[in-house]
Order: sequence, then C-alpha cells, then structure tokens
Amino acid sequence: MDTTETPAPQVWPNLRATDARALIRFLVDAFGFQEVVAYGEGEFVAHAELAWPEGGGVMLGSDRPTPEDAEPWPGRPGGFTAYVVTADPDGVHARAVAAGARIITGLYETDYGSRDFAAADPEGNRWYFGTYPGAPRPAGRPRG
Repeated sequence: MDTTETPAPQVWPNLRATDARALIRFLVDAFGFQEVVAYGEGEFVAHAELAWPEGGGVMLGSDRPTPEDAEPWPGRPGGFTAYVVTADPDGVHARAVAAGARIITGLYETDYGSRDFAAADPEGNRWYFGTYPGAPRPAGRPRG
C-alpha cells in the first residue's frame, strides 16, 4: 500500500550550495527539515527536496558551472534567506543550538505578535523562524 501523498501546489524556494550533502544533513539535524529526495552521484546533488513538517519546503542542489548559452544562476551559495513558520520556535531554537547552528538573533517577541529567532547555516544562508503565518488574506480571492 502506497502511503505517500503528492503535495498541493505551493512555492518552493530554491538554493545552491558548495557542499549540498552537508547542507542537507545540517538542515535536517539542526532545524528539523525532512529529506524527501536527493538525486545525484557522490557529493554532487543535481536536485534535492526538503519538506518542512508544518508545510512547504525548499529545493536545493550543488553549485555548478552555467551551461553554455544559458542564463547564469541568479543566487550564489550562502546568499539565500527564508522565513519559516513554526508553531514551536523555542523547540526549533533548542534543536538548532544543540546541533551547533550559529544563532544570529536569539528568541524574541516581535511588535506584531510573533516569536522569532534567526540562524545561519554552514553555507551562510539566513534562516528566520517564527510563529507569524502572514497577514490574513481577503476571502473569496481566486487562486492562480
């Protein structure tokens, strides 16, 4: 019996890494992402998907040269930022600290009622975690 589900359409931020396999391990161990797939051979990762247990996720891969006649990748390794919504910022913070993550901003309460903190991964990407789910959206707006 297949117990997997295809996720609903959503936005998948995408980043490149100088050591994608190490970054995947760090994001899983320090923040609690779940590795869904990682395609590639040896240390090279052509494509990986990491799910956030509370919804959404990120895609990533190894940094690589731009193919001839192609547009260069717009981001550089370590130049990514993301805000990740969590119901348990204190738990994610404790997990990150225990895994040796560099905490940029400790836990604090925002003026708009969120509990947040920020950390950097080994590549230098910035990860912001907090309880703010975004502003309410108008009812009845069409999707897509």
